[in-house]
Amino acid sequence: MIHRIKAFISRLKRLLFVYDRLDSLSGLLERLDRRVEFAQEALGRIESRQLQESVSHSLIENEFRAFSQWGEDGIIQFLLRHIEIERKIFVEFGSDNYNLEANTRFLLSNNNWSGLIIDSSEDAIRQLQNSPTYMLYDLKAVSAFITRDNINDFLTENGIAGEIGILSIDVDGNDYWIWNAINVINPAIVIVEYNHRFGRDMAVTIPYEESFDRAKAHPSRLYFGASLKALCCLGDKKGYAFIGCNSNGVNAFFVRKYKKPEFLRALTAEEGYVPGKFGELIERNGELIKLSPFEEKKLLLGLGLPLIHIEDSGG
Repeated sequence: MIHRIKAFISRLKRLLFVYDRLDSLSGLLERLDRRVEFAQEALGRIESRQLQESVSHSLIENEFRAFSQWGEDGIIQFLLRHIEIERKIFVEFGSDNYNLEANTRFLLSNNNWSGLIIDSSEDAIRQLQNSPTYMLYDLKAVSAFITRDNINDFLTENGIAGEIGILSIDVDGNDYWIWNAINVINPAIVIVEYNHRFGRDMAVTIPYEESFDRAKAHPSRLYFGASLKALCCLGDKKGYAFIGCNSNGVNAFFVRKYKKPEFLRALTAEEGYVPGKFGELIERNGELIKLSPFEEKKLLLGLGLPLIHIEDSGG
């Protein structure tokens, strides 16, 4: 009996030792993550300062990324140098892992803006709420599935109303309908993901479906969102000028017309359209394959799934 107790105590000590080592390793990894974030922020500040000397007014030529997926960090910094923002507040939908890729993450730490993050992933929001970023900055994060019927309530319940600086929408689905429904905030700048596979000439969006899920809508995951031209029609109706897209063909940028600097030309969708420079992995016959942007466009337009033509419906 005593022998078994001693053996149990010995095993327990070994387990405690391993646990202690794992706990120390976890702490080390967290500190390394913070060091990487500091390095990202520092590189972003260097690029931002270098571009301040640039005379180019091209969105694409002002791109850089510190935390954004593509070049949105640089475009945002460029716009802030030329557009007066009274209330330095942002709202971003659909950021997923905010500390890895988000349009407003660099804005938060570099410019010390305040903001609200809304994402349908409870895990992503929980990770953000447990991160130093959440503790150190004026940031609120909410897990919610956004619809056109609840978005205004979510904004006001979280203290966001009236004039704000930036609204970023990327929900991979009802983007058009959600932007159309928002009426409690008045952003100076709006960033919206467009589905480049619809091309430059079609003003279309998927029909509104409250519980839309891109993965369930079609196995290819290509059927979602709206065309650039549809978003330009909506932006014009809401008082925004379309000023261009990022170089990878993902996000469109809009500026409230009365805030737009004269040197930034309002573009048509045909003028400002940027085709996608990336491909999605889709499943075909049980295998994951990567299609080219051209193949994706051909596949999407050949699906025959329902689309709303904005010009025909009056928006």
